[in-house]
Amino acid sequence: MIALDIQTVELPLARPFAISRSVRTAITVVRVTLTDGQWVAMGECTPTAHYQESAESVCQQLEQVRAQVEAGLSRQALQQALPIGSARNALDCAMWRLDAAKQGKTVWQLLEMPAPERVVTAETLSLDSLENMVKAAEVAVAGGAKLLKIKLDRLQIIEKVAAIRQAAPLATLVVDANEAWLGLDLDSLFQALSEFNIAMIEQPLPAGNDKDLVHCLHPIPICADESCHQRSDIAGLRDRYEMINIKLDKCGGLTEALAMAEAAKTLGLRLMVGCMLGSSLAMEAALPVAVQAECVDLDGPIWLAQDFQPGLRYHQGEVWL
Repeated sequence: MIALDIQTVELPLARPFAISRSVRTAITVVRVTLTDGQWVAMGECTPTAHYQESAESVCQQLEQVRAQVEAGLSRQALQQALPIGSARNALDCAMWRLDAAKQGKTVWQLLEMPAPERVVTAETLSLDSLENMVKAAEVAVAGGAKLLKIKLDRLQIIEKVAAIRQAAPLATLVVDANEAWLGLDLDSLFQALSEFNIAMIEQPLPAGNDKDLVHCLHPIPICADESCHQRSDIAGLRDRYEMINIKLDKCGGLTEALAMAEAAKTLGLRLMVGCMLGSSLAMEAALPVAVQAECVDLDGPIWLAQDFQPGLRYHQGEVWL
């Protein structure tokens, strides 16, 4: 028998986190704990209102499968028992950890993958005034950041990118519009942004309303985030995106994330691995996919007032196991 415990935890942020559609000062995560009486394993998810999720709805989903989980539901069967999303992610990751513990292995060993010592991760520049974003960039690069992810809306796009590039001349820059650029002259905007050596632009148009990208000239690779949730989405994105962003909370856990990575590579799409705001418990689960990606954005814990312990170590733009 497996025992399932479900806990809702509020995590205050060390500073406000803003994107084009919201500002947050705290996040609510749901943590699950599985135990077989000998081994204990945990998983964490961050319910996302943009995807019609809340802590309450996630807990309800988990309660609906409690009896199956406690009767020994397998990780493979979980993929059909719950839909993609945060609830399945928390359980899936806990199951991976419990399966590994039972075999006296790490998840890395279960996957027959070498565990890296460290991985370069983006540091996110939250949407703010131009002056504050430049200051944040200066602080980040002074601390050793190598990759900066710039959150933008529709205002001062070129001005902000130009100022941040000047403040961080050696850093790799990626831009995240969070679906905010509908109605803008994208051809001109992408051309202007190309002057600042931008490595990638993430989700410029709303999911389901991104067909303009098919005929839009973009010298900078474009990455699908909100448009890509699971492996069945990938084939239909090849005519408008060069990359996909895999997030465990979107796709429903490590099992689907690994399958998405393989599908994307088979179809010639490049990989990014991202996250919702969350603790090291959530970020660590995504690392087996992150080591396969050319762009990694797993900086969620650096925004927290207090991380899960034992946590990952973030130092000079890298996350250390």
